[in-house]
Amino acid sequence: MTADVWLPFPADDIAGLPEGLAYHFWDGAPDFPADPADCAFYVVPYMKGPEIAVRPMPRMRSVQVVQTLSAGVDHVQGGLGDLRPGVRLCNARGVHEASTAELTLALILASLRGIPGFVQGQQQEEWRSGFYPALADKSVLIVGYGSIGAAIEDRLAPFECARVARVARSARTTERGAVHPLDELPRLLPEADVVILSTPLTEATRHLAGADFLARMKDGALLVNVARGGVVDTKALLTELETGRIRAAVDVTDPEPLPAGHPLWHAPNLLISPHVGGSTSAFEPRAKRLLAGQLTKFAAGEPLDNVVLTTE
Repeated sequence: MTADVWLPFPADDIAGLPEGLAYHFWDGAPDFPADPADCAFYVVPYMKGPEIAVRPMPRMRSVQVVQTLSAGVDHVQGGLGDLRPGVRLCNARGVHEASTAELTLALILASLRGIPGFVQGQQQEEWRSGFYPALADKSVLIVGYGSIGAAIEDRLAPFECARVARVARSARTTERGAVHPLDELPRLLPEADVVILSTPLTEATRHLAGADFLARMKDGALLVNVARGGVVDTKALLTELETGRIRAAVDVTDPEPLPAGHPLWHAPNLLISPHVGGSTSAFEPRAKRLLAGQLTKFAAGEPLDNVVLTTE
């Protein structure tokens, strides 16, 4: 029998797909394109939320691979318990690094240099001159040093930062220097002018940036979150922002989307972008190349890239 593949793009729009597979287009519509029980390779619709992502999974009795188009996989975790043992979960490593790193630098520079205030000044015909912080000579801490964290550091290189420190789940050494384990955060946080969160959302990182984490940041420091909203304790962040002691620039929030009337909308010293780190013109060509490569390997029975876990 021909294996069914569910794609969030029409198959005709993806160059290099292997023959011999039955491709079905599903981007989260109410009706499924085929019987979920026959799906062997499920590509999760992008940015449609956990409810849609997991909806067909309880009926996917034959699925062998679940492929996300995001770097994080937290939105499908709730459906993994419905799958049979041996299903490989793959993420989209290699798709979002460039775009997310670009936005990270944009958030840092916009916040430090006062760009939101300039926009307000333009609207009100006010000339808001003065001295503003520069990224040059700042100490930066990257919390979550995977491929996105490394891409962020690549783009920091020309900005003449005084220091870049790196933190991940476990210690290691890279070409750029040491990566510190998470338990060294209490020592590293007070030294950083800019703290960047680019870690996956797991039980270990949920509310990682809580009251104690934020209290250890130096006065005037900038917190940048391009990870997941749940990595930050929203209540604790609001408390710190309202004192004016630190600033923040976030691409993700908890809750998300941020509802009208939520206090984050009007919190002082906060810049918000609406989870657009990976949603750029760079996404689609990279995502399609990833899918063509993964499905070519799948059809040939070869090992897949980006396997995050295998269900038990």
